Amino acid sequence: MALVVAQEVPTSSTMALSHGPMGVAEARRRLRSELCAHEVPEPVVDDAVLILSELLSNSYRHARPLCDGPDEEPGEADDAADPCGIRAAWRIGDDGLLSVEVTDGGGPTRPLPASPSLTARGGRGLGIVSNLSLRWGVRDGPGEVTVWALLPVRSRHARRDDLAPRLDIPIDFADPFDDLP
Repeated sequence: MALVVAQEVPTSSTMALSHGPMGVAEARRRLRSELCAHEVPEPVVDDAVLILSELLSNSYRHARPLCDGPDEEPGEADDAADPCGIRAAWRIGDDGLLSVEVTDGGGPTRPLPASPSLTARGGRGLGIVSNLSLRWGVRDGPGEVTVWALLPVRSRHARRDDLAPRLDIPIDFADPFDDLP
């Protein structure tokens, strides 16, 4: 007789990451794994992973790690030797909304969407976050800044499905196409 032990998958997670690109892939994998374990629909998982990636990338490019002082420039600390970093968190609320957030030590400017030119190499991250989420924002705390985004997990909050055009084409594909040239 086999004994099966059910392991409960948490509805929220927080992880500490190094202040640099190394932790982004690990965070994406963990978020994807946990959301899939909660049977979150794949399009929502894909959007959440992209949003997390954008927020983490913005954090390590434009902000200080959580333990840096305000006089240090973003990215000045040695990633390999510095125990400081950034924090990524996500949770599925009772209201069916997924919250994804990244917390860092703040930067010289407040996170705002940009309007890059067509040839610009960057500046589209928060625009992507804005388009994929129901809402996003910035929350300040003592010595830290958190950028967050909310996504619908279930259909009652779904927004993107409503944007897709519906085509009612009266074609019966069982009919032969003999009359086509």
